Order: sequence, then structure tokens, then C-alpha cells
Amino acid sequence: QVQLVESGGGLVQPGGSLRLSCAASGMIFSINPMGWYRQAPGKQRELVARISIGGRGNYADSVKGRFTISRDNAKKTLYLQMDSLKPEDTAVYYCNAFPENYDWGWGQGTQVTVSS
Repeated sequence: QVQLVESGGGLVQPGGSLRLSCAASGMIFSINPMGWYRQAPGKQRELVARISIGGRGNYADSVKGRFTISRDNAKKTLYLQMDSLKPEDTAVYYCNAFPENYDWGWGQGTQVTVSS
């Protein structure tokens, strides 16, 4: 049974930083491309960033230059470093495979709120 546990969210002022983590278990993490997704109130879930099994990241235009995705295969953990946060980054953030693996299900997510 795959488990994805996101953490690291919180309340931060505009311009601030957060680092999200996603601890994965129940699957072979190292062979899966992974992604960070987010869902803002009233909006559909969207892909924020993805990372290949070799560690190459790709980003949505809205976060390019501000967010950095990384992975530690030994720890089975996915990370998202978020800098220069904006109010429009407010959302619940989730991790999953890329493309999404619906058989895995979704974790509880971690809330990120950017507000002064």
C-alpha cells in the first residue's frame, strides 16, 4: 500500500520561504518520476513541478525561478523549496507520481498560506 505524507506547510508572509517534504513508502521510489501538485480553493489541482528519476526538474511557468524540486532516493523523500512566495501560491500541496498514479491515492496534503 502506497503512502504519501506531505509536511512543511504553514503561514508565511509574501516574499518568504518554505520547504515542503513528501515521505513515500510502499513503492520503489527511485524508479518513479515524481511531482508536486497544488489545489487552491475553488480550483482544480494543478501540477507545480516535476522531477525525473535522474533528478531533472521542470516547473510550471507560475513558479519558475522561485521553486526548486529535489529528491532523495535513499530517504524516499521528495522536496519542494519555495522562495519568494506570493499570495497566489496559497493552496494545499500534494505529491504524487508524474503523471499522477491514481492507484496510489493522494495524501492529506500540506496547507501553504501566503498572507501578510
